[in-house]
Amino acid sequence: MTSVVFISGDGIGPEITRSVRSILNHAGANLTWVEASAGLATFEACGDPLPEETLEKIREHKVVLKGPLTTPVGAGFRSINVKLRQLFDLYSNIRPAVSIPGLKNPCGLVDLVIFRENTQGLYSGIEHWIDNTQTIAQSVAVVSKEASQNIITAAFEYARNRGRKKITLVHKANILKLTSGLFLDVGKQISKNYPDIVFEDLIVDNMAMQMVMNPQRFDVIVTTNLFGDILSDLASGLVGGLGMTGSANIGRTYAMFEAVHGSAPDIAGQGKANPTALLFSSLLMLEYLGKDDLAKRIRAAVLDVLAKGSVKTADLGGTASTEAYTDAIIANL
Repeated sequence: MTSVVFISGDGIGPEITRSVRSILNHAGANLTWVEASAGLATFEACGDPLPEETLEKIREHKVVLKGPLTTPVGAGFRSINVKLRQLFDLYSNIRPAVSIPGLKNPCGLVDLVIFRENTQGLYSGIEHWIDNTQTIAQSVAVVSKEASQNIITAAFEYARNRGRKKITLVHKANILKLTSGLFLDVGKQISKNYPDIVFEDLIVDNMAMQMVMNPQRFDVIVTTNLFGDILSDLASGLVGGLGMTGSANIGRTYAMFEAVHGSAPDIAGQGKANPTALLFSSLLMLEYLGKDDLAKRIRAAVLDVLAKGSVKTADLGGTASTEAYTDAIIANL
């Protein structure tokens, strides 16, 4: 059996992770769940939002399924999620956005995947005050050739292995000539190794407009950290919001799968949470573990429930509880 480190998270985290775990177990995923903790509740219990015991479990088992975390104020981390990505060099953030049957598609059918560089850019955390009175701040964007090669190669390999035909590299090299320019130059060089895949590049502001006007022209998108953060949320908005899109964080040795939405403490414990985003993230995990057929089977069960429309959580316009929605998917397996 494959071992997976299981972090339930904060807020609605325990509810949606329980739902996903139940669905995977009923589907026969044959996983051993290794319990670990992180986030605000963990900080309140032991004074550390990311205990060394949790890090050791990740180092040992290498695969993580994680609910949403709340970063404590003043705990020393800008973001626990960012810290995990940097600690385990999870350089590929992969965000598919696919239209869902039964949900409104304001821009037509969408089927695209965004590859976001996950460890550098403006999220490197290099910030300082320029003056003693703290009226001018500076943030440094870090873009290295190695990190650019890692994420762009990952995007091309994904496209080739999944039968996708086109890569769009998004940048701002017309203004950021060194950082974005380096990323673009690396992309152009790597594209020569994949003559079977169409390669194009777009400036990020034009890209945002094109994604709304004609998302069907895009297949696999690769970009830097900040641009990827923004565009992947835009892509989620095209297919129903953050509650309907999964996310994978993958490096050479470790992988972490999580929903990208927040912990929603305002509805925690009320049985209203929608587990779909985390469930779709877990299907990316199954694919990572070589269980593609099982992932397809579970996805088909979810899409069928959503297409029928009689069992939906409140955020989708329905009245079903998290448990009722979970039970409907299990019954549909």
